[in-house]
Amino acid sequence: MPAPLRCPRCSLEAGGFAGCPRCRADGVPVNLVPPLLDLRGRDLAAFPGGPWGWPSLPGPPLTLGEGDTPLVPVGDSLWVKDESRNPTGSHKDRAMAVGVAAALAQGADTVVAASSGNAGASAAAYAARAGLRCVVLTTVRIPGVLAEQTRALGAPVVPFTDTAARDTMIEAAVRELGWYPLTNYVQPAAGGNAYGNEGYKSIAYELARDLGSTVDTVVVPTSRADLLAGVERGYRELAAAGLVTSVPRMVAAETATAAAFSAALRHDDRVVQELTTVHSVPSPAFSIGSTQPAWQGLQALWNTSGEAVALEVDDYLTEHRRLPLTTGLFLEASSAVAVAVARRLLDQGARNVVALGTGSGLKGLDAPAELPESPSSLDELAGYCAEWFATVG
Repeated sequence: MPAPLRCPRCSLEAGGFAGCPRCRADGVPVNLVPPLLDLRGRDLAAFPGGPWGWPSLPGPPLTLGEGDTPLVPVGDSLWVKDESRNPTGSHKDRAMAVGVAAALAQGADTVVAASSGNAGASAAAYAARAGLRCVVLTTVRIPGVLAEQTRALGAPVVPFTDTAARDTMIEAAVRELGWYPLTNYVQPAAGGNAYGNEGYKSIAYELARDLGSTVDTVVVPTSRADLLAGVERGYRELAAAGLVTSVPRMVAAETATAAAFSAALRHDDRVVQELTTVHSVPSPAFSIGSTQPAWQGLQALWNTSGEAVALEVDDYLTEHRRLPLTTGLFLEASSAVAVAVARRLLDQGARNVVALGTGSGLKGLDAPAELPESPSSLDELAGYCAEWFATVG
């Protein structure tokens, strides 16, 4: 069985995937985490890549060949870790491979994900690989190509105009139907499946294997900070084992329309940072942005003397158009935010910067999605999903 979970803020041991209940009562969203791995005695040069190279979860791996993605130089002292090369086209595959394996280990027959697109497609793929049913609850703004990718992988795509209603529905499905959650379903957002998030540590292992201790800064497109925190946890494990000499500075890349971490770090008081909330509006970088900074993201920034940088739409869309023409990389707008932030940091004197390219540019192509009506009750959702699974077999 997977390792027990603990709150990194208050050390409470707890179960489930709604974050720490004690910290939530304080108004602070904190995800639970399993123990860090002891990597002493490992050969970093021989690390094979991916979340199953040095697995954090016991049992057989569930894999579609995720991880070990290319590190592409795109300028002087600047690299892009191209996560669009994962099986479904995004970094989410590292997490979903582990999260769905954890669902299998716990005897689940149906997994559920809240998603703007990438997580849902990935969840559907790994659920199909595992022989599980998958249900994806999304927003009405999901790009058509992502909705079709998810449905082609066997999962019904159910839209909501309001994310709070969506999350309430998932919570009811987890509680009453026994569906296993692969993503966040509480507000303010605490973070994704705690076991799945461990898959992101493999990005740190790969960067350390390929670049050693030369990486000074890692720039991460950030929403709930699952990816940001996972990479920092991976580097902490490496440093504790003496496999790297230092942990790179972590930088959260955000849009100005949803910049919770940037707003929080404008304050000197950590308690104020924990409680910061902002108004969030949709943007072309639809994969990132949140209204309150999840604590594990703040911890990653605090631990590494990091920062958050928010860009206006024109700044990152300029990078989004330039990147494929000058480097051959066609990445989604959220990835372009990270690359544009990385270039800004280099202009300010940073050295040896890696930007995480989280997803393919194909993901954001604007095509209308034909979606059903939003369900008004759990019974209606369950009925629609039953009809869907009967149709797809």
